[in-house]
Amino acid sequence: MDLIDAVSRRRMVRRFDPDRDVPAETVAQLVALAQRAPSAGHTQGWDVLALSDPADRARFWEVSREIDGEPSAWLRGVSAAPVLLIMLADPTAYLDRYAEPDKGWTDRSLDRWPIPYWDTDTAMAAMILLLGAVDAGLGALFFGVPAARHEAVKAAYAVPSGRRIVGVIALGHEAQRVTSPSLRRGRRPLREVLHHGRFGASGAAPSEA
Repeated sequence: MDLIDAVSRRRMVRRFDPDRDVPAETVAQLVALAQRAPSAGHTQGWDVLALSDPADRARFWEVSREIDGEPSAWLRGVSAAPVLLIMLADPTAYLDRYAEPDKGWTDRSLDRWPIPYWDTDTAMAAMILLLGAVDAGLGALFFGVPAARHEAVKAAYAVPSGRRIVGVIALGHEAQRVTSPSLRRGRRPLREVLHHGRFGASGAAPSEA
């Protein structure tokens, strides 16, 4: 599968088949592929916590839930995924790396980071994982952990306190096609997205010329 095909076919899957596993070797291959993601200072300050054991996954859904009661259709569908990949960013790794002689930011000030590249790099790695899943014939969903539950999730798996949960990828085989209502918004026209020379100066796409 070429890149354009993988990007075009990528979609968020919300219903997973609980009876079809994802081999540990496939998970390792996808994470190894994600290691090719861009990384500021080649810091590589992110980790993946893979939950494939049923008890580990059940614990995640228990500690990450904000609302008790009957699970929603979304939760029933996504919790059937046989693998969860928790994407963890390590800000300290970047502060350490950029205090090294070739960078020289020895003050380790967060003011030097108006954009937290630890989160950016982790998100880039997650995107490669999502595209790799398409190439492997799998379905995937990137979703967030409710803000109030981050610490509980980290505590449940002995994640160091300094790590940040950027998101979670559910991985498996699609059981049912479910389309998000948000897609009714459509995609913004390229002429509104692409600005030439100055903001607001748009240009027609080649196909629109």
